[in-house]
Amino acid sequence: MKKHILIVDDEADIRDLLAQFLTVNGYRTTAVASATEALLVGRADPPDLIMADLQLEDADGLEMIAKLKAMLPDKPVILLTGVLFDPEVVRDVLSTKVACYLEKTSSLAKILEAVQHLLGVCRA
Repeated sequence: MKKHILIVDDEADIRDLLAQFLTVNGYRTTAVASATEALLVGRADPPDLIMADLQLEDADGLEMIAKLKAMLPDKPVILLTGVLFDPEVVRDVLSTKVACYLEKTSSLAKILEAVQHLLGVCRA
């Protein structure tokens, strides 16, 4: 069975690109634009991995991540954002909330590598 990835980003182009790319690479994806939709998917069709933006139109991304983690405590979260953080902030604050922090300018190959690592999937 394909691993399920929940993508949460209010930028349609980013959301669609990630969903298409990860689907082509063998994952089942659900892409949503809001924290409200993400929480509904989390309850109805729990993902194996969550990929979320930090700044959403309807909520703070970290608050949404906290709610999803309360619901799905063992599911890894990739924070994929255009907000740049100081390395100390990433180490001291974000690392307690997310499994991985990537900038939106990261290559698709780097994003796929992070997904594979967190899902324990190695492809030759």
